[in-house]
Amino acid sequence: MMDNKNKILFIAEAGVNHNGDINKALELVDVAAESGADIIKFQYYKTESLLQVDTPKSTYQLSNTSILESQFEMLKKLELDSCDLKKIINRCVVKGIEFLATPFDENSLDELIDYGIKRIKIPSGEITNGPLILKSALSNLPIILSTGMSHLSEIEDALGLIAHGRTNQDTKISSSNIKNILYTDNFYSNLNDNVTVLHCTSQYPAPLNSINLNAMQEISNKFNVPVGYSDHTEGSAIAIASAALGAQIIEKHFTLDRSLPGPDHKASLEPKELFSLVSDIRSIQLALGGNEKILFDCEKENRVIARKSLTARCEIKKGAIFSKENLIALRPGNGISPMNYWDILGSRAEKDFKTGETIII
Repeated sequence: MMDNKNKILFIAEAGVNHNGDINKALELVDVAAESGADIIKFQYYKTESLLQVDTPKSTYQLSNTSILESQFEMLKKLELDSCDLKKIINRCVVKGIEFLATPFDENSLDELIDYGIKRIKIPSGEITNGPLILKSALSNLPIILSTGMSHLSEIEDALGLIAHGRTNQDTKISSSNIKNILYTDNFYSNLNDNVTVLHCTSQYPAPLNSINLNAMQEISNKFNVPVGYSDHTEGSAIAIASAALGAQIIEKHFTLDRSLPGPDHKASLEPKELFSLVSDIRSIQLALGGNEKILFDCEKENRVIARKSLTARCEIKKGAIFSKENLIALRPGNGISPMNYWDILGSRAEKDFKTGETIII
């Protein structure tokens, strides 16, 4: 059986793929729950607290939405209100899947905490939003930190702020005291079981030559934190690879229909693809096992059949000397291991052996 403590946590990222329609949002909950995902995640924000009215769209947003619609107008249409959130949370309870939403401002975070979220997800775009990160740290909830578009030094600053906030909750924050806690005992103790850092490439879809999955190991080694992967590539192959490389949390966008209008649908999985991905990741987790090389019960029968024993190459009379001329290694492996060949050479047979008979001493 799979150890739940070491189970890969799979987040089905609904994001804004509900298109502002609460019925689509509820259907996304149903799909995520049926897929076997552990968590479904939405985005929760107040558009006015997220961006200036004249903020331009990104290239991928322009290619997937109307050029006549501003980013502000686009996000306003995709905004969920508190009434929507309550309906989604209730549906999650009924379906037995954990609800999560990414906050983009402090008030939205406060609301989500009031609604009883079990963990906080800080998105890549907010990794330099010090006040939001500090409020997240002060909540004492587990934190998932995405790191798209980030230098290692920016990840370091964010983790230092989290560690400082949890260690010195009443101390004034400054760049110097954030730096001072880095790589201390307090730094590691406040992060190890409380923060998971997700490697991420913030492009939609992300080209394969920009993924750099091996960076997960660098992050793990440098900060001694659990790591995961937030996947924006097309298909499932890279998410599956991240599981094999040790991702403890995997996040993947999904949609009801990739042809729907909206910024994120084209880089998302459809329901059947999501089901397949979750199943594959569960299989990988089971296959990864522990860190110890052991002999499994299912191998024991094959061990005897596939391995060899020292065998009489020809007839050997009692008192004859064992030599390379009269010994050979043959299956099955129910006798003396050929690894003991040199120990037996030069000794005398204590009985007669027929050709092809297993040597017994």
